[in-house]
Amino acid sequence: MAFGFLKPHYLHARVQRLKALALFSTLTPRELKIVDSLLHIRQFLAGEIIFDEGEEGQALYIILSGAVSISRMRDSVNETVAELSSGSFFGHLALLDNAPRSAQVRAKEACELAVFFRADFVALMETDATIGYKISLQLARNVAQILRGVMLGEPRIEAL
Repeated sequence: MAFGFLKPHYLHARVQRLKALALFSTLTPRELKIVDSLLHIRQFLAGEIIFDEGEEGQALYIILSGAVSISRMRDSVNETVAELSSGSFFGHLALLDNAPRSAQVRAKEACELAVFFRADFVALMETDATIGYKISLQLARNVAQILRGVMLGEPRIEAL
C-alpha cells in the first residue's frame, strides 16, 4: 500500500528544502536524511565574507535564508557577477576537488547556510555508494549545463 500522501508530513522542513535542489532531487527520503545529517549550519552577518577568491574550495553551500553576493576581481575592480538567495547553492565543484575558488562570496544580508564539506562527501561515497553516485551524477549534469551555457555565451558562475 502506498502512502505517498504522507511524504510531506514526515519529511523534516530542511530535508524538504534539500529535495527541492537539483543536486539532491533524485535522493529518497532516507537518503536525504543521511545527507542532512552531514550538513553543518553556519550563520553569517550582512557584509561578512563566506569565502574569498583564490581560497581552496572545501565545501558546497546551500542558502537556507538570506542572500549572498558573488564577485570577482577584474582589472583591480571588484565586480559583482551574481546574487543568490534562499534555495540556491554555490561552491559545488569543491565537492570534487580543492581547486582555488573562482570568486568571492559575501553575505548580502544576514543569512543561514548549510555547509556540505568535501571530506563528508568523500566519506559518504565510501559508505553509501548509491547516494554518492546520485549526487555525483547531478554534479556532472550541472557542470554540463554550465559548460553549454558558456559555449552559448551565457556564462554562469554557480560552480565557484
